[in-house]
Amino acid sequence: MRRDPIELEIFKNIYHSIAEEMGAALRRTAFSPNIKERRDYSCAVFDADAEVIAMGDHMPVHLGSMPMSVRAAIARFQLQPGDVVMLNDPFCGGTHLPDITLVAPVYVGGRRPRPDFYVASRAHHADVGGAYAGSMGLCREIYQEGFRIPPVRIMRGGKMEPDVLALLLNNVRTPEEREGDLGAQVAACHTGAERLREVCTRYGLARAKRAARELLQYSEEMMRAFLQGVPRGTYRAEDFLDDDGISDQPVKIVAAVTFHDVGRRGRPRSAVTVDFTGSDPQVEGSINAVKAITYSACFYVFRCLLAEDVPATAGLMRPIRVIAPEGTIVNARPPAAVAGGNVETSQRIVDVLLRALAKAIPERIPAAAAGTMNNLTIGGMDRRTGQPFAYYETVAGGMGARPTKAGVSGVHTHMTNSLNTPAEALEYAYPLRVRKYALRSGSGGRGKYRGGDGIVREIEVLTDADVTLLADRRKRGPYGLSGGASGAPGKTEILRRNGTIEHVPGKFNVRLRKGERVRIESPGGGGFGKA
Repeated sequence: MRRDPIELEIFKNIYHSIAEEMGAALRRTAFSPNIKERRDYSCAVFDADAEVIAMGDHMPVHLGSMPMSVRAAIARFQLQPGDVVMLNDPFCGGTHLPDITLVAPVYVGGRRPRPDFYVASRAHHADVGGAYAGSMGLCREIYQEGFRIPPVRIMRGGKMEPDVLALLLNNVRTPEEREGDLGAQVAACHTGAERLREVCTRYGLARAKRAARELLQYSEEMMRAFLQGVPRGTYRAEDFLDDDGISDQPVKIVAAVTFHDVGRRGRPRSAVTVDFTGSDPQVEGSINAVKAITYSACFYVFRCLLAEDVPATAGLMRPIRVIAPEGTIVNARPPAAVAGGNVETSQRIVDVLLRALAKAIPERIPAAAAGTMNNLTIGGMDRRTGQPFAYYETVAGGMGARPTKAGVSGVHTHMTNSLNTPAEALEYAYPLRVRKYALRSGSGGRGKYRGGDGIVREIEVLTDADVTLLADRRKRGPYGLSGGASGAPGKTEILRRNGTIEHVPGKFNVRLRKGERVRIESPGGGGFGKA
């Protein structure tokens, strides 16, 4: 049967709008500033085989890995109408412990042998227990990082499982906020399910399912068509994380991207192989990435190479094979600590892949962006309320310069697609005060096109608090391309009440007294071309 391009475009936008509306419902009903202000969440729609057919324009690090969470959920349970599965285990489809995923089945027209679709929402919760407020500390094993949740039913038959919820809320510092954010995720899944039923009522279930299959095929065809235009060969690159926060040793990530020759007689299952063999073994600190993260970074990079209107479905990765050796920094074994792998190592994987691709298609690839999410957590006792608080934020940096124009300053790049927490919202919700928030002038790398500048963000604590930072690009700046200079490395300082200034590394934990400040200066992007 011939594919109808008009119908395909209609259904592409229908499914995408459902994922977007799920995100809007989550944002509007969330409790925490991290979700409702920074938008640190993602939503997606899946077919009956757990293949993603639509993603919201949310967090790349969430979206590329979310299918593994859905598969883990349906492998554990035969989900019935009204069931919702919750999980955050990085070694069972998750990313890191603060990212809690909810998966719900969608039955159209009553009980059937299996669901017709699935919907999922993932949100970064500002605290899930563990040794450090914010659950993003310098840990040596996952048991220190927070409450680890295998796939469990949080709802059964449309009703909350009170025992499961109580177990979670009893192990976090901010239970009211966590319960509110979980409720928002449930609302997002409910919204997605209702919209899918409406679509199937209007167009028919068979037609909706056929369109989903065709979207997967179309995405695959578009990816293969693009890959055919890339010169054949193997392109290698490497880059480093500064350290793991425990030792001072740099951590290497290596990637070899091979574009295979596809003859006329047929096409291989994999048109491209991305091989991370040679990357360093997993480390003691918390920058280990699980396989889901590495796969997600590959998904993001290759998706960026296509036109914006190509549907972001599972079909995009069908021509691409990812090799991530087990026990390495890009595919860690339990019980490795992984909080920073999701946020920092994912960024460096992207940097390595883009550096390799710059050798194949230099006219398409920008210089390195800031390469770090600058994960800042501040926690303690809020004297105004007498309750614990946990604040989490990522700080933007400079975008790398592009082959035809300069990079953007003060923007979240690559695997993060979040916003800043507005100063007003931050000061209203927490015992904190923003003392400075400005662009870091001159931090972008020089070149024919200059890299974007980073950011200066200085925050004062209004009560005694613990401050933790997981950041990178402090020892070497983001690379430039085609003769462009590197961007300035980031730096972090503690301003004490006695007037002293302490220079601290990119990964640290410190106790601040009331009136003391932390100042983060994020890296600038690399330059492109000779100045």
